[in-house]
Amino acid sequence: MTVQHWTFLIVGLSFALYLYIAYRSRAGSTSEFYVSGSSVHPIHNGMATAADWMSAASFISMAGIISFMGRDGSVYLMGWTGGYVLLALLLAPYLRKFGKFTVPNFVGDRYYSQFARLVAVLCAIMVSFTYVAGQMRGVGIVFSRFLEVDITAGVFIGTFIVFCYAVLGGMKGITYTQVAQYCVLIFAYMVPAIFIAIMMTGNFIPQIGFGSVLNDGSGVNLLDKLDGLSSDLGFAAYTSGVRPTLDVAAITLALMVGTAGLPHVIVRFYTVPSVKAARSSAFWALLFIALLYTTAPAISAFARTNLLTTVQNASYAEVPEWFNNWEKTGLIKFEDKNGDGLIQYYNDKNTDPAFIAKSESAGWKGNELTIDRDIMVLANPEIAQLPNWVVGLVAAGALAAALSTAAGLLLVISTAFAHDFVKCWAKPDISEKGELTCARFAAGGAVIVAAYFGINPPGFVAQVVAFAFGLAAASFFPAIIMGIFQKRMNREGAVSGMLAGIIFTATYIIWFKFVHPENNTAEHWWFGISPEGIGSLGMLLNIVVAQIVAKFTPPTPDDVQEMVENIRVPRELQPK
Repeated sequence: MTVQHWTFLIVGLSFALYLYIAYRSRAGSTSEFYVSGSSVHPIHNGMATAADWMSAASFISMAGIISFMGRDGSVYLMGWTGGYVLLALLLAPYLRKFGKFTVPNFVGDRYYSQFARLVAVLCAIMVSFTYVAGQMRGVGIVFSRFLEVDITAGVFIGTFIVFCYAVLGGMKGITYTQVAQYCVLIFAYMVPAIFIAIMMTGNFIPQIGFGSVLNDGSGVNLLDKLDGLSSDLGFAAYTSGVRPTLDVAAITLALMVGTAGLPHVIVRFYTVPSVKAARSSAFWALLFIALLYTTAPAISAFARTNLLTTVQNASYAEVPEWFNNWEKTGLIKFEDKNGDGLIQYYNDKNTDPAFIAKSESAGWKGNELTIDRDIMVLANPEIAQLPNWVVGLVAAGALAAALSTAAGLLLVISTAFAHDFVKCWAKPDISEKGELTCARFAAGGAVIVAAYFGINPPGFVAQVVAFAFGLAAASFFPAIIMGIFQKRMNREGAVSGMLAGIIFTATYIIWFKFVHPENNTAEHWWFGISPEGIGSLGMLLNIVVAQIVAKFTPPTPDDVQEMVENIRVPRELQPK
């Protein structure tokens, strides 16, 4: 069967499974819609959390960005992994003990303020919409290639599917759907990685093959070969980096604390029955996440090596079928600038005189190939000439990753609106049925807005997601961490800090990405920190503003301080 036939078959079967699970586990109450009735087994919740957290950015874009950026791209790997550890150790058990199943609920009660709750609602919606834009973009990329439609049509198809099982099933339906989606995505990620590791290094463990000698008889290590290929084409050596060290640190920190402040991940720890189960599910989730994250660097190196050895100086008239297929989507573009019919892919921005002389003597007239980095994982099995069923399997895995996270984010948006805004603010006397209906309408409206951002994203998938993490780092993380570990942090300080952090971070991102994108370079950034890493400064601003305002405003009430003490310290250790 062809790639398209296999894709239709595998994707169709997986979607049928998701919809069946959503229907069988559909929510019948607000508790089931929001937190699945707090009855999910820790292992199941660990798998669902892993699927919820490992989005299109993890499956599609992370390996792609490492393929193109080498060492610099590792900030996403370090930041997201470290952030989950931070979340599991510092936040999840305490928030579960607090008993409120949304971040705005925690902020509103901890800071004894409806206005604080409203600010948290707005922050949650802003973060979630930014994040979901990357997921819908990933969906569009997958469908554009394998269904041979444009990205816009692909986004609409994915939107309809998300609408069906997110709006119908709520958290209960999404949780068990995500268990199935994790199984699909991790199988789809590991199978081609194992195949290519065997083909290139003779080692069936990708994590080991990544550092092994190539089995082509050259005796050259894979990374040494990749460094040479990159340098020959004017790119930085794959194992080196060009980003300023401070920016690397800032992005990593923003991704770490942003992960710990993501509302759609935090809410997962309320779906288990106890604090002990929350800790257990955090362990299982980290184990399941590690399978993909430790494999991503190997996928990146395999894909980059195969790409450079396949396309450079190849005849355009004789390119492999995969090249033509991706060219139809517009995600690979070839422009024959010197008219020789050969593909010259190189870094024409390199200003080294020796490289300029080399490129001129070779007759190169400028880089002729434009590659969207988000396609690397999806195109990798085709470039490596793996069986068609593997290509279809990867498509199903990518969709599982994107749709699982999109569903979780849409649920956060609907919950923030229906529960934290309508129930706790606008109309406290609304019935449970009315609240559930409101939540479903909010999810439906959020799907439509998410589709728009998927069609018109502000960057590639991982970059868009990094913006969402930066916003979460600048708004939620300080408010949550100070709310747990600082009894005297009051409402005035927390609200002022959240507003200062998110306004500063959002303004910085909008300024460099939309208002003056031509200035989005290191010499124009504050302290050399890019928009992807500015959430770190936003977080520090949040903390500083909160501490200053709290110092000059009324102290936290005694009953709230006692509540915080009960959250943090086990009862048997509290003074009698």
